[in-house]
Amino acid sequence: MTFEQNLSMLFSDLNIPEVFISEYMCIANGDYVKIYLYCLFLCKYGSEISPLDLSKRLSLPLKTVEQGLKYWEENNVIIKMQDKYTLADLKKVEVDKLYKPKLTSSAEDAISKNVLHNQIITTINNTFFQGVMSPAWYTDIDFLFSKYQFDEHVMFSLFKYCFDRQALHKKYLYAVAEGWASNNIKTADDLDKYYIEYEKVSQIKKAIVKKLGLSRKLSQYEEAYVEKWVSEYGYPLETIEIALKKTTSRTNPSFDYIDKIITDWHDRKLNSAEEINQFLKEQKQKQKEIKNMEGGKTNVQKYTDTETNQYANLKKFYANV
Repeated sequence: MTFEQNLSMLFSDLNIPEVFISEYMCIANGDYVKIYLYCLFLCKYGSEISPLDLSKRLSLPLKTVEQGLKYWEENNVIIKMQDKYTLADLKKVEVDKLYKPKLTSSAEDAISKNVLHNQIITTINNTFFQGVMSPAWYTDIDFLFSKYQFDEHVMFSLFKYCFDRQALHKKYLYAVAEGWASNNIKTADDLDKYYIEYEKVSQIKKAIVKKLGLSRKLSQYEEAYVEKWVSEYGYPLETIEIALKKTTSRTNPSFDYIDKIITDWHDRKLNSAEEINQFLKEQKQKQKEIKNMEGGKTNVQKYTDTETNQYANLKKFYANV
């Protein structure tokens, strides 16, 4: 395969676009960066090299080289045409991002709509990018403000959330923004309420893991069950724990089984632990009466409790009510 550069400048020094550092290098695998830099070097001289030779030259596994080339292709940094590779002009790519959607606008226009936006963008630049934020970020921030109607506090918190998790790149940031928007977060108050609810659910998840004696974290589906019990049904740990106790006789407690129990309570509009305990007490008494009637009568049609039959699929009504 042949590498060639689509720029006409051929000097003894290797020119690395700063936009590569700000937009691509920080989120790329270190081996992939190594591959790109060497390919940039090869482009100066129109050198030919095979992936196998490239792996030997860079002391990297052939599979890593192939994955690296594919990664840069998918990110439009390297363009493959038959057996020839061309390195994209990254400066032109970023300029197109800024100016093509708005032919008469500029990065300055995007941030000058109001003073507060301008101030928070400056704060983001200084806090998370050491004052050298790529121009493309200005357009992205403007787009986030427009699409999700975040206020300035939420926008700063969005960047801080990603930065604290060492994931300050656009793909992750947009995913978080979409998640916050789906939870109707627009203002600082909305975000505070979300964090309070998130922390409450997190603590209950940890408590459930401990009470069930699990030596692992909850799966994504198990976490969804807990979020439903807490956020949708409004049940505190005290109430959920009543259902957890129903699994003591089971070797591998199923969250699907626990969910059926808790959903049954919710459908019956049982809102507190006191109401649930009273309900279970009444059902236990009913079952006791049924057993007494069945044991004391022969050749007589057995008593049928319609409510008990309705929930017979709940492992004979929670097994140990």
